[in-house]
Amino acid sequence: MTLRISVIGTNYLGANTAAGMAEFGFEVIGVEINESRVKLLNEGKAPLYEPGLDPLLKKHTDSGRLRFTTDYREIADWADVHFICVGTPQSDGDYAADLSQVDSVVEMLAPHLTKPTLVVGRSTVPVGTAARLHERFRAESPAGDGVDLAWQPEFLREAHGVDDTLHPDRLVFGVASEAAEQRLREVFATPIAEGSPVVVSNRETAELVKGAANAFLATKISFINALAEMCDVTGADVSELADALGFDNRIGRGMLNAGPGYGGGCLPKDLRSFMARAGELGVEEIITFLRAVDEINRRRRSRIIDVAHELVGADWAGRKVAVLGAAFKAGTDDVRSSPALDIAGRIQLHGATVTVYDPQATENARRVRPTLNYASSATQACEGAHVVLHLTEWPEFRELDPAELKTVVSNPVIVDGRLLLDAEAWRAAGWIYRAPGKP
Repeated sequence: MTLRISVIGTNYLGANTAAGMAEFGFEVIGVEINESRVKLLNEGKAPLYEPGLDPLLKKHTDSGRLRFTTDYREIADWADVHFICVGTPQSDGDYAADLSQVDSVVEMLAPHLTKPTLVVGRSTVPVGTAARLHERFRAESPAGDGVDLAWQPEFLREAHGVDDTLHPDRLVFGVASEAAEQRLREVFATPIAEGSPVVVSNRETAELVKGAANAFLATKISFINALAEMCDVTGADVSELADALGFDNRIGRGMLNAGPGYGGGCLPKDLRSFMARAGELGVEEIITFLRAVDEINRRRRSRIIDVAHELVGADWAGRKVAVLGAAFKAGTDDVRSSPALDIAGRIQLHGATVTVYDPQATENARRVRPTLNYASSATQACEGAHVVLHLTEWPEFRELDPAELKTVVSNPVIVDGRLLLDAEAWRAAGWIYRAPGKP
């Protein structure tokens, strides 16, 4: 008999999980309280930009294998496995994770569970959350002890979410029973058969894995950005430095890319949630270390503003600034904690007129920073600009013709915050080219 799976929460994680489970061959119902989002998803359209996700959703909503609802009662005893994929944003005024959406799932689902079932958390949560939720499910469900709970953290990279769902680089099963492990092996049989390694642990370890992974990645990014500041004062080249470091297989080249720092919906809030939980547990060394990582990341944005200001050579007032990019990285429309938007907003507060262009994230950016100006093309954004800032690594920005773009700006000055443009080509076209960490 084909397993039936529910996926609760249908934003980035949930939409990818639901489509992926359908691709694995299961019957899937996604649960979402937002009726307009349910309508959109049932039409095979994702509520966000993610390469390859719309076609996968459309394939399985058309086949009938995948559908979406707002009704928890519909999925409670229908599904064999329930995946929790709701958001855990940073709490207002605090570093801790806001678990209100996760707790809401228990409140909405538990009263309708009348038969033995497995609930699987995929949301990123502080260590200790699974044990608390398990007790709540047992206490609040008619099925009582028949409700088992496991934690199976996700490691999806935005812009690669579909591939990471279908072909995970590892699977971590945090379980409290052998039956939960076996059910998870059944759910993920396809990627396991393809060679995805499996780590079986207790739930606490599984909860720690995602936060620890993101804390390490944030540390690696902040490390290379700190080295970029050393390169600025010594004449060294941070890109060549990263290449040389990357050949050491103990270090690796991945994530050693200097730039405006990390952003998005995971690394910043997961790092801070990790610190908050460490504080609750009395592990002060982690807090001290990761606070420095976070501070380097914040300072990186200020450094790019300082470089741009130095090149403008006067007060910001009356100056026009073009910002190429609004998403926190290429391949997504996610502007959460975006370095590009933060830099744009701060320069505007100094009195400059700032115009932003992004191939996918303009509408999301407009909602977050409505006072900025927005353009429909890179060329339009650069019209009359005294300085151009390249802050999101979209391929189309690397393909810009510097000679052609020079004809529309007031001053041919560019700050390559992503260190990806061809410096020689831009300089040959008559531009002043600066990239933090490069001579």
